[in-house]
Amino acid sequence: MASANLNVMIKAARKAGRSLVKDFREVENLQVSVKGAGDFVTRADREAERVIKEELRAARPNYGWLGEETGEDAGEDPTRRWIVDPLDGTTNFLHGLPHWAISIALEHKGEIVAAVVYDAAKDEMFTAEKGDGAFMNNQRIRVSGRRQMIESIFATGVPFGGRGTLPATLADLARLMPMTAGVRRWGAAALDLAYVASGRYDGYWERGINAWDVAAGILLVKEAGGFVESIRSEENPVTSGNIVAGNALLFPQFAEIIRERPEPRKA
Repeated sequence: MASANLNVMIKAARKAGRSLVKDFREVENLQVSVKGAGDFVTRADREAERVIKEELRAARPNYGWLGEETGEDAGEDPTRRWIVDPLDGTTNFLHGLPHWAISIALEHKGEIVAAVVYDAAKDEMFTAEKGDGAFMNNQRIRVSGRRQMIESIFATGVPFGGRGTLPATLADLARLMPMTAGVRRWGAAALDLAYVASGRYDGYWERGINAWDVAAGILLVKEAGGFVESIRSEENPVTSGNIVAGNALLFPQFAEIIRERPEPRKA
């Protein structure tokens, strides 16, 4: 049975999701316009965060906050904070691609204890609480049981716009792709982790990622029986900006391949 906190998170995600689905239908219509949907999507993103923040703050007014759009607020309770991405996969949303999600995590004393990743376009609600397992639409999920790299599919985020992590990522792909059944780049880190948790992907890695993109997904993978670490194993994957995740059987080999090249520390 979900805790009161998780129920608040689910309610907030669904409310924001309804708004975003409505906006997404409009974005699909804007694809043919010369101006495009950029300004409209920016407003939709900010409105979704406003809705989520309003819902969470109404229920837990003392908790801290870290959001993609509105930044950080320590709150009156320094031990607890929400970590929120109101629209992970904004570029997909902007281009009318139905692969984006709302990500909400609750952190307590530096540890993620509850998580929601909601794919509103497909109505798939991924949830987890520390020690209670991971679920998708109330059905328990587990990481895959694949043992062979050559049978496995991995996900990553390929840097865009000249970001400095591109050389390292291309080197990763050159080492990894010949050993696998494929690599996917779908453009929504929260869903990449949710898909690892549900066995759709066998592993995921990325460099230069933000806390709000991965905080909820990290708990999903752990509660589904998977492993998650920073690419630098001594660092915290929520805050380091570099992450590697996978099922328990493949993780050691997969992580070793990704760690062959030193990665830049997050600025």
